[in-house]
Amino acid sequence: MSDFAQIPMQFIGPLKVSGLVIEGDYEVPLATYETPLWPSVNRGARVSMNCAGGIQCTVVDERMTRSILLEAPDATAAVLALEKIKSNFPALQKTVESTSRFAKLINLNSQIAGNLLFLRFEFTTGDAAGHNMCTQAAEALIEQLLEQNPHLEYGSISGNYCSDKKATAVNGILGRGKYVVAELTIPGKICRRYLKTTPEKIVQLNIRKNLIGTMLAGGLRSANAHFANMLLGFYLATGQDAANIVEGSQGLTMAEERDGNLYFSVTLPNLIVGTVGNGKGLDFVLENMQRMGLDVAREPGENSRRLACLCAATVLCGELSLLAAQTNPGELMKAHRKLERKPA
Repeated sequence: MSDFAQIPMQFIGPLKVSGLVIEGDYEVPLATYETPLWPSVNRGARVSMNCAGGIQCTVVDERMTRSILLEAPDATAAVLALEKIKSNFPALQKTVESTSRFAKLINLNSQIAGNLLFLRFEFTTGDAAGHNMCTQAAEALIEQLLEQNPHLEYGSISGNYCSDKKATAVNGILGRGKYVVAELTIPGKICRRYLKTTPEKIVQLNIRKNLIGTMLAGGLRSANAHFANMLLGFYLATGQDAANIVEGSQGLTMAEERDGNLYFSVTLPNLIVGTVGNGKGLDFVLENMQRMGLDVAREPGENSRRLACLCAATVLCGELSLLAAQTNPGELMKAHRKLERKPA
């Protein structure tokens, strides 16, 4: 019996990326059972190679979070404890730095519900996604806070205000993981040649499907066609915690017609990826990282930002290709029948 689940994987690309973090032509791996995803994302990658500058990727922000739950005698005691905790922030930072070479406490948010005090700690974690690093730091912080505030009691190491692997508003508002925007301007002739559609059709579909349709469905800080498809394939191929596609897929697709060209972008505010840590030592992951140029020693955090940009660019390629297909009646199902159905 095998110790591994066998998931088909292919490299797609090359795709062209640019920006302050990474620049060049790269191939990226996708592990998936949905085989039409490979040619679809490849089509988006081909478009990027024919556009000046390719896909521009910007890392807007980065932080990892862990929220803890403490119990006070009442709400007044919770407020007083919170004021004391906030005034002692530098000491909390020193405690965090004692738990790891790379963990840094950069912010603290809070909520009080009845006599319950929720603290949401925000950290930078170098090249690691940071789940365990943040939890370890949070444990040390709890110990310190309970010692300094004897009237407080332990509630939980995680109070769900993080918010880990759940579709919530807090992550998009306050940040969790890498906040990345990928943008591409596609000439009208390239749009028609490779995507078999027009900028106007993609803009209209994005408004009607991704924006209005998602609003009618009650989507939570999300307006996209299928970010989760590319995220899962990319996460499985690069040793990420795949459950983080829950918050990762909460993102926004934008499309505008500009002087006959198509401006297309994807915004991913909760992209949780790392190049070191659990899952990254597997042979196939190491090979994939090497092929993407992420095996080179760089300043802490730089490789994970490069990986996040490649992930966002991959999402853009797949999102663009699917929306283009859906502007044409019958194209989507025709592709699935051809690539997934065996002849009778």
